[in-house]
Amino acid sequence: MGMLYYKGTGKAPLRTSYNRITGQSVERLAALSDGIFAVAMTLLVLDLHAPAREIVRDEAGLAHALSGMFPQLVTYLMSFLTLGIFWHGQQAQLNHFIRSNHHLSWINLAFLFGVSLMPFSTRLLADFINYRVALLCYWANIFLLGFVLYLSWRYARYAGLLKQDVTKEVCSAVARRIVIAQALYAGGAALCLINPYWSIGFIVLVQLNYAVAPRFRHHSKV
Repeated sequence: MGMLYYKGTGKAPLRTSYNRITGQSVERLAALSDGIFAVAMTLLVLDLHAPAREIVRDEAGLAHALSGMFPQLVTYLMSFLTLGIFWHGQQAQLNHFIRSNHHLSWINLAFLFGVSLMPFSTRLLADFINYRVALLCYWANIFLLGFVLYLSWRYARYAGLLKQDVTKEVCSAVARRIVIAQALYAGGAALCLINPYWSIGFIVLVQLNYAVAPRFRHHSKV
């Protein structure tokens, strides 16, 4: 609890909750988000290592060593696309917020927690790409990001934190995009019951769709 005083009025101090005055800056939240996304994306590439010089004797040996890096390259591509898509999704929300509050800022911090986990889940999948458990852990990371992003939008709408020019159509479009994407990711994860590589291929196609397709949808509002 904090105390606010009316100076020079002789009135009793005004008592207010600390939670009502903290976490209101959308700009600070956006700056923190950009920093964490940048760090997470950088950590992804740090897990890529060139083949050791002592094990490469000729061109064929280098080609063989590079082919062995295929799981790392695929998971790096997946995760970079994932972070890029969710960065766009969060920025779209932040651009529609007139302000934040204590609860919304913590919801977005939970979202950033999911972002910070992405290098770990990526490394786990790269090392155990044939294991369903590793793929399900990776999908759980994506689900966490999508769920919290959806929660952020719903709470901002409920708490009246959206700008006045945000229409019902825009609200529905943002929520619908998250739900459809998560349904597709879940479908992709379910394919691991047949073959983990089918699952990975489907998830990559979903990501490429969301990364590239919006360029051709000029009529879309979001």
